[in-house]
Amino acid sequence: MDQLDDLRTLVGAGNVLTGVDAQPYSVDWRERYRGHPLAVVRPGTTDEVARVVRWCVDQQVPIIPQGGNTGLCGGATPDASGRALIVSLQRLNRVRAIDTDNDTLEVEAGCVLQKVQEAARAAGRLFPLSLAAEGSCTIGGNLATNAGGTQVLRYGNTRELVLGIEAVTAQGDVLHGLRGLRKDNTGYDLRDLLIGSEGTLGIITAATLKLFPLPVARCTAFVALDSIASAVALLGRTRAGLGATLTGFELISHECLQLVAEYFPQQRLPFDGESATLPWCVLLEVSDSESEAHARARFEAVVGQAIEAGVVADAVIAGSLAQSQALWHLRESIPLAEKATGKSIKHDISIPVSRMAEFVQGTNQALQAAFPGIRHVIFGHLGDGNLHYNVARGPDWSEERLLACQSDVYDLVHDRVHVVGGSISAEHGVGQLKRDMLPRYKDPVELALMRRIKNALDPQGIMNPGKVLAAHA
Repeated sequence: MDQLDDLRTLVGAGNVLTGVDAQPYSVDWRERYRGHPLAVVRPGTTDEVARVVRWCVDQQVPIIPQGGNTGLCGGATPDASGRALIVSLQRLNRVRAIDTDNDTLEVEAGCVLQKVQEAARAAGRLFPLSLAAEGSCTIGGNLATNAGGTQVLRYGNTRELVLGIEAVTAQGDVLHGLRGLRKDNTGYDLRDLLIGSEGTLGIITAATLKLFPLPVARCTAFVALDSIASAVALLGRTRAGLGATLTGFELISHECLQLVAEYFPQQRLPFDGESATLPWCVLLEVSDSESEAHARARFEAVVGQAIEAGVVADAVIAGSLAQSQALWHLRESIPLAEKATGKSIKHDISIPVSRMAEFVQGTNQALQAAFPGIRHVIFGHLGDGNLHYNVARGPDWSEERLLACQSDVYDLVHDRVHVVGGSISAEHGVGQLKRDMLPRYKDPVELALMRRIKNALDPQGIMNPGKVLAAHA
């Protein structure tokens, strides 16, 4: 009897994929990691997930939970042993309930983020999590990595947008925690423990999410600046002048806009002439609950004062929804343009905003001294200190030569992150990419406690082994 026949009975033969059918699930989005799973199983209910996990426990088969497979750290990719089972949550894609009085939305883990946003909007509400992969990433993956995105400044990371979760434990039991409560002081917060654990402690199958009022008006602007120090000064001004209405503050280097222009020439860059040569831009947005006129008046006043003070060199304020979408499209096209150049060395780091200018200037200089001619592709969510500090090959560099330097580049960048009190992972997670880097930067007591939690909740070590923590440790 085939080992997989029991799984076919549990979820249906068409939902157990092997061979060529399993290949798309076996490689990560960046095509950095490729694995060989025993199979891909696609349960359609929480009960089926629990039964699959119990089968894995009995058979001692490792489990790789997977959502939209858009992760950037190899957290949802199996190893090459052929032993692990990928459990895809894509069929758990239902919006279960919307409660507009309680401002909550109950959804299954396989719901694509964009579908969740649309369901909230149809009910006259906002679900504010927003990121470039929102058309393909899933809520389960967002929760598993505690995703950030472009509106963290106002609404917080994914963890702050969740009230309750449903999950299957490493033993195949179902944790029923879909409470829509803002206050629940009845013991350890298992919800927050599972969020951000990257599938190493259990499988999140559903969540109760917070909803917010839809903004009455939004204003978007692209501004050009001569330095990161000016961008930090502008952030302070906009926070003081706009308060909680400031929902987006994205830092973008000149290099990023040039890549977008090169690979997507149909997109129009916001500046011409001398302004187009300035090294930095900021994309900022406010969401107002009063009126379009009120939002625009406040917005223009703050930006105008920044120009008069010499903090901002030039500004383009969107005059319509289409223009606003075009400006955001530029920002969202950066990862795709970067990918089109070939493999690069990516860093998803968190830096105190007060030390951002110092970090970028010093690290750029150190990298150029060690690896002359590499390219700095830098962008990120300056409002919450999250920088995507990426190193790409220069004109005289081959992809092979760049990747050969990868370990040294990581050490240089992450050592400098550590010195300024930052984190080597802001929103992408750890996965297998940064697993072996953690002991160098994480407090030993923190790591020991993480290991004890892992051993307590997953004593067999079958939940996403080799991710976040080394499987053998």
